[in-house]
Amino acid sequence: MDTRRRLAILCSHLRPIAAAPGPGPSPLSPSACVSNPRNDDKENDCVFCRIIRGQAPAFKLYEDEMCICILDTSPLSQGHSLIIPKSHFNSLEATPPSVIAAMCSKVPLLGNAIMKATGSDSFNLLVNNGASAGQVIFHTHIHIIPRKAHDCLWTTESLRRNPLKFNHEASQLVDFVREQLSSVSEDGKGQESSLS
Repeated sequence: MDTRRRLAILCSHLRPIAAAPGPGPSPLSPSACVSNPRNDDKENDCVFCRIIRGQAPAFKLYEDEMCICILDTSPLSQGHSLIIPKSHFNSLEATPPSVIAAMCSKVPLLGNAIMKATGSDSFNLLVNNGASAGQVIFHTHIHIIPRKAHDCLWTTESLRRNPLKFNHEASQLVDFVREQLSSVSEDGKGQESSLS
């Protein structure tokens, strides 16, 4: 399967792929509710917010005071699910750590239940954060994608990985990341590394 088709499948939980090519929006484009991901007022048009308010249908697997888990409407595998916070946040960096923690704390429970229900032996945990990373619904969410041996879901699994070279370039990258972390810590976010 080519890269464009895989991207279309990933994006399809937002807008199904058209049956026949023709005029109109591309199946790879984001829905109307995400045309301006920086606009916090998009909550009213966000498909996830509508699901949370009970204004759009969804197969809910789990719900608590912080988040819900639903089946993806166009799954990459049987049981492909989404953990979604009940409050609207456009991106992972806009989402408070306590909300991310609440979502992530559900992963073992939900992932194991989904694996057992689908007969899978593992799952991928995926966050598309930002348009360049493939985020098409600008409401933070985590994908749980059940996997089975040899399902060939990702073409990258067959690619040979190059080992990290312990050279100047890698060392420079480490310095740049630590510098960024240091500037975040100075802003008073309270997330300091012991490596600083």
